[in-house]
Amino acid sequence: MARTDFKSVDAYIAAQPEAVRDTLEQVRSAIRKAVPKAAEVIAYQIPAYRIGGQTVVFFSGWKEHYSLYPIAGPIIEAFKDELAPYEVNNKGTLRFPLDRTVPIGLIGRLTKFLAKEAAERAEAKAAKKAVGKKK
Repeated sequence: MARTDFKSVDAYIAAQPEAVRDTLEQVRSAIRKAVPKAAEVIAYQIPAYRIGGQTVVFFSGWKEHYSLYPIAGPIIEAFKDELAPYEVNNKGTLRFPLDRTVPIGLIGRLTKFLAKEAAERAEAKAAKKAVGKKK
């Protein structure tokens, strides 16, 4: 991927090899269905989805796979059986091979889980801030 100044998810997907575009559109659709109120942005030069200023999930396309981020800790434990057929590395990357059907349902469930975690982080941050103001 030579271009690194994407301004939109449309531009990101359009810059990918033709064989990957349909897969990335399916991933995008699954994420948007799971978090319809999320803002679609480019962060770290890949597609990302934010709710209330909290980034929920990222995705990217590669030559032989596409990835979701961040997939680590509690989400790995919660989805251990469903993630077993895929590669999950210790840096928070979940890789799906391009030669297999896009697991739309799994991507949606992962995204909803990540959105819940992001909401909990935002609530904890707001509560901590509120306690600090009371002092």
